[in-house]
Amino acid sequence: MITPTPELVVPALPLPEVSVLGAWLRSPLVTALTPLPILLLVAPAVWWFFRNTWKELDDEARVRSAEAPDYQAHVGLILLAVTLTLQEYYGGRNFFLEAVFPYLVRGEALGLAFLQTAKFAELYTFGYWVLARIFGYVLLPILTWKVLFPKVRVLDMGLHTKGFFSHIGLYALCLGVVLLAMVFVGQNADFAAYYPFYHAASRSWFDLLVWESIYFLQFFGLEFYFRGFLLEAFRYRMGSAAIFVMAVPYCMIHFGKPYLETHGAIIAGIVLGSLAMKTRSIYAGFLVHITVAGAMDLMALYGKGQLPTRFWP
Repeated sequence: MITPTPELVVPALPLPEVSVLGAWLRSPLVTALTPLPILLLVAPAVWWFFRNTWKELDDEARVRSAEAPDYQAHVGLILLAVTLTLQEYYGGRNFFLEAVFPYLVRGEALGLAFLQTAKFAELYTFGYWVLARIFGYVLLPILTWKVLFPKVRVLDMGLHTKGFFSHIGLYALCLGVVLLAMVFVGQNADFAAYYPFYHAASRSWFDLLVWESIYFLQFFGLEFYFRGFLLEAFRYRMGSAAIFVMAVPYCMIHFGKPYLETHGAIIAGIVLGSLAMKTRSIYAGFLVHITVAGAMDLMALYGKGQLPTRFWP
């Protein structure tokens, strides 16, 4: 006689309560489309705020186009392509580790103990990354322009201070808006995991302060190139369109960063570019950048409970 197998009873386990709305809001499709209504809402405000600046640029370009040919925009676009290509292939941290860092290790082995390559290897890679940006974003365009367009003054590439101080209220307004947005996006897990770039920043205050110093220097090069040099090169041929042309590569250099931040770079590129043209100064954008970048790093470290507890590593 075959004994029947007893029926298998699986105990009911409580399932996590996920509302249909919550699951929908976290779906990849909604995440992908979220920036679009934000861009549509922001666009009219940006137009209203900078419409006069854009008109002045267009009027100026119409007058200049009737004069002698100006090839600054042509050369600027080619230099932009060359600069970004050099940055991609030879301005990265991996290239430094392969081509330069072994010489530092060898130097330390020969008696240069102060290099401490094992302790500061990651910081060295970021130092090279910043130097590559300063070369590509500042030195290369200045040297090129001094050879090809010697009459163009470097100060006109957004380095005047008068325009910044006379529009200090605009800087405060932009900073306030960006900080509010940062409080919102800073709650996103992607940002907490992504910042700071330098993973050893939590090891000591020395690491954090050195990192922030070179990080801020990189932002100066970034602002000079995109809001100073490129706009000065483009504006006489393109008028207000120069700002929007500049915003495209500026958005693209953010590829690989959190999705919302990359979309935010579109708005930031247009707003900071318009602000630079209105004030003829890059300093507002530079200060907005370093304030937000420093605050984001500190927020990320604080949220993870990783703020440094000693000065020297």
